[in-house]
Amino acid sequence: MRARIVFDSASDASRRFDRGRGEEAMAQQIPIQEGLFTWPSAAPRILGSRCGGCGEVSFPAQGSCPACAGTETEDVPLAREGILWTWTIQRFPPPAPPFVGDREAFEPFGVGYVELPEGVRVESRLTVNDPDQLAIGMKMELVVEAFDRDAAGNERMGFAFRPVAA
Repeated sequence: MRARIVFDSASDASRRFDRGRGEEAMAQQIPIQEGLFTWPSAAPRILGSRCGGCGEVSFPAQGSCPACAGTETEDVPLAREGILWTWTIQRFPPPAPPFVGDREAFEPFGVGYVELPEGVRVESRLTVNDPDQLAIGMKMELVVEAFDRDAAGNERMGFAFRPVAA
């Protein structure tokens, strides 16, 4: 079973308790992909782009507009909260590649589209995999969490959305 570590603040993100040695250790945490979200950050945001010609917002950030093909785009941080537009539970390992995890230790996970106030729908992993805890139209918030480790031992951080506590 893969441990899930969720960080809500930059101070949490900069340190990790190493239970194996019983001491606090600095963990090198890097984003799973540069330019995808702000990290480290006390309030991480995913990064999109806005077209200077037509105003279309895209995620991930793009150098040209998918609506009008304009090339006058600017990078913009997107809202941290949105509405769950639709969702499903991934109950079997995706084909390899792109799946790189341990197929024997696979755990089902939620996947959904979260509509942000900017009008863009972001496909994302959800922190919840229980259908009884998910509903179309519910408020969701962005979190950054450990995804895996690279060959050098760095923690690769990814983003997900979780239900907003009522």
